[in-house]
Amino acid sequence: MSESRFNQQRREQPEPHEGSRPVPKIVLTVIGLLLLWAVVHLYTSFNPMPASVGDDRVAADFAVPATADGGQLYTANCVACHQASGAGVPGVFPPLSKSEWVDAGDPGIMIRILLHGIHGPLTVEGAQYNGEMPNFAKFSDEEIAALVTHVRSSFGNAASAADAKTVAQVREETKGQQGPWKGDEDLRPLLGK
Repeated sequence: MSESRFNQQRREQPEPHEGSRPVPKIVLTVIGLLLLWAVVHLYTSFNPMPASVGDDRVAADFAVPATADGGQLYTANCVACHQASGAGVPGVFPPLSKSEWVDAGDPGIMIRILLHGIHGPLTVEGAQYNGEMPNFAKFSDEEIAALVTHVRSSFGNAASAADAKTVAQVREETKGQQGPWKGDEDLRPLLGK
């Protein structure tokens, strides 16, 4: 009987145990040789891209213009309301094309509008618009001059250009203006009408 008890123990597998089985040396050797081959291959086959493959641009092609571009400023800030054609949106946003405010002899009128914005009724070409125009006082004098010049010479307008000196002068004259202009009430006297 004791014999059967030992037979059962002999049939059992030994208890599992944790151990470390290192990676075989042959596998490590193969990995090392592949790594060495890759480094040597990259070093010997490196071929910088020849200049003839490039697009012929130089660093100067990426330079940002030092002067403000009125067209870009108009596209980025004004086109949503006044449209790309300067025609505005009838009944909502006034046109800049052939507008008495844009074509006025004094560019200072348009500069005042850009510096402080407009709130309330404004008559443009006989049609009344009652809305809001934000101010662009955050723009530099050069940027406002470029924007005014662009609008006054585009969309069929042929008015004189504005310069940064005029913008600085108008900014100084109107620094006491609190809030936006009250449409026709504040601006119509500037037209002399």
